[in-house]
Amino acid sequence: MKELLTLNNFSCGYKDGFHITGINFSLAEGTFTGIIGPNGSGKTTLFRGISGDLPISCGSVVFEGKDLSMFTLREKAQKISIVSQFTETAHITVEEYVLMGRMPHRKPFQFFDKPEDIDIAHHYMQLTNTYRLRDKSMTELSGGEQQMASIASALCQKPTLLLLDEPTSHLDITHQMKFMNLIQRLNDELNLSVIMIIHDLTLAAEYCDYLIMMKNGKIHKKGSPETVLTYENIENVYDTVVVVKINPVSGKPVVFPVSERKLKELNKR
Repeated sequence: MKELLTLNNFSCGYKDGFHITGINFSLAEGTFTGIIGPNGSGKTTLFRGISGDLPISCGSVVFEGKDLSMFTLREKAQKISIVSQFTETAHITVEEYVLMGRMPHRKPFQFFDKPEDIDIAHHYMQLTNTYRLRDKSMTELSGGEQQMASIASALCQKPTLLLLDEPTSHLDITHQMKFMNLIQRLNDELNLSVIMIIHDLTLAAEYCDYLIMMKNGKIHKKGSPETVLTYENIENVYDTVVVVKINPVSGKPVVFPVSERKLKELNKR
């Protein structure tokens, strides 16, 4: 498989603040990757380093065989789309919001959307089930609907890589499953490469084919969900007791928490 993204001895962070160091991994085209780890472990810092929001202090990010620092903002926006945890809403229609994703492809002095831009927007709105909402204001949508509109806008950029920052953290299970199934379908059908920060370890195991587990600004473990999500790794990184079993349908790991009360009961036996 063709290599898409490589981080070589990568380090970045905040001035006089938190840094991640010595990050090394390579991802092939079409990989669905999850970045996991406790709060403060470096997930968002890594994400912002890959997207170019934070300056690199050491090493490099190579994207499609080219150092990412050599890309112009326009070139980067045509290749990489970012969906944040919370959607920035405004008093514009869903269609207008989604069409903003076409801006990296506009020609100089192009002030209006071309018919092909509208066709692309409508295609992804139908794919994300937001076409029915096209005339509504973004402020009228539920959290799940806003997230789907964000995906439609991101897909309008026609990216090679989609970066998702905790997209399911404030959604109920229905919208979580709809969202994750959509991303998986895009990954399968469009060979869209995905990197997602995700807190739910069971969801990460079920949908991602590669995981990067962070701890204290470094990679603790990387590989398949079966390799990464062992109870030893989870207890070491998260400092909490869990039980890991196998989903009888998918064969993927399922992580069960164990309450303090139950642990006390077991210790008394």
